[in-house]
Amino acid sequence: MKNYLTKIMNLPFETIVEKLISALIKEDFEVIADVDIKKFLKKKINTDYKNYKILGVFNPSFAYNALLLEDKIGMLLTYSIVVQEHEDHSVEVSFLEPLHTMTNVDNIKLKVLVFEMGERLKKILNNFQ
Repeated sequence: MKNYLTKIMNLPFETIVEKLISALIKEDFEVIADVDIKKFLKKKINTDYKNYKILGVFNPSFAYNALLLEDKIGMLLTYSIVVQEHEDHSVEVSFLEPLHTMTNVDNIKLKVLVFEMGERLKKILNNFQ
């Protein structure tokens, strides 16, 4: 899979999740979904899996402006960020390059808006420690 940004850190998994959520809130993102894949797989199919969370994030201001430009964009408004712990206990935070989600959108104003949102997400990832 290509077109994603990622950062690997050596902090405890839950510490990274907490810090990430705080950083997202500071940049006006809301975490509207926190999917714990490890717990979900254990509960649903009784299998063990590594620490792995999918955070569904949403920026109300960007969402509103995007909806004004394209009413069907709601299908893409929730943005997923993956946090996963590797065997060596390093933790990786990853998300799809936002403009990559716009490959089939012809609205240049919308692409500019998504670019700006992506820059905020990149700032969070680059400043994350």
